[in-house]
Amino acid sequence: QVQLVESGGDLVQVGGSLRLSCAASGFVFSDYDMSWVRQAPGKELERVSQIVFDGGSALYSDSVLGRFTISRDNRRNMLYLQMNSLKPEDTGVYYCNIPSMPLVRGQGTQVTVSS
Repeated sequence: QVQLVESGGDLVQVGGSLRLSCAASGFVFSDYDMSWVRQAPGKELERVSQIVFDGGSALYSDSVLGRFTISRDNRRNMLYLQMNSLKPEDTGVYYCNIPSMPLVRGQGTQVTVSS
């Protein structure tokens, strides 16, 4: 059974940093591109970053480019999102996601950026 378990969300002040983690199981993690998506209050789901299966390249949305860094550890089946210079508009529930399995979703982790 494919499982994704996110963690690391918290309440932080503007300009702060957080590192999100996603533990993956039930599939061959190293075979799949992975992404982070977020659901902000009252807004559509947004893909903020995606990384290829071997970690060789990554993409970022314009809204997080230069502030967020996605990474993965294929030995540990872990996906990460380092978030720096956080803004109030980064507030939301963050999910790790398998782009080729869009219906699979974890419980998410709440990030709240307070001004």
